[in-house]
Amino acid sequence: MLKRLAIGTAMVLIAAVLGLGSAWWAVRHAGAGAVTNGAWQTDLTIGSPAAGPYTRARVALFGLFALNRGETIYFGADHDDDGQPLRGACRYLVSGTAPAARWWSITAYGDDQFLIANPPGRYSFNMKNVEPDAAGAFQFTAAGTEQPGHWLPTGTAGFSLTLRLYNPAPEVVEHPDRIPLPKIQRQGDCP
Repeated sequence: MLKRLAIGTAMVLIAAVLGLGSAWWAVRHAGAGAVTNGAWQTDLTIGSPAAGPYTRARVALFGLFALNRGETIYFGADHDDDGQPLRGACRYLVSGTAPAARWWSITAYGDDQFLIANPPGRYSFNMKNVEPDAAGAFQFTAAGTEQPGHWLPTGTAGFSLTLRLYNPAPEVVEHPDRIPLPKIQRQGDCP
């Protein structure tokens, strides 16, 4: 009797670990509607009726106050244009032209998916606080140490960038993999 109880308990524990582990993996990594555009990725199912339970759980855990797809498209980048992970010890030039949306912003998040504490209290750049040049292009530096000009603090650990496009143009909604998005280029050597 004791042997059967031990075997039953072990089977329940193994099933619980495998079930919870696979659910955790699916919430963290699954992306049925994943689209890549340069260093940026988005999931077309986020904010749509096609979102499954794992996508909805991922948004609930990591996409605080995420709006539906008809209002906003979210792009995330955790690596640069060369495929290297974003690190606070490095310096990156983020540059491009204004995306086709009524409002856009690029925000830096730490490994914990929260804003990165920094002395100037700067967490993002948007269409109002980074001036475009005569051709309509903008640029800023993302780095863990203070930089001249437009500087987005990234802390010293890994980080990610989130590009939000509010009220995007129809071509953005229809073809997010083909629209021009900002480049993320590492500058100089990285310790």
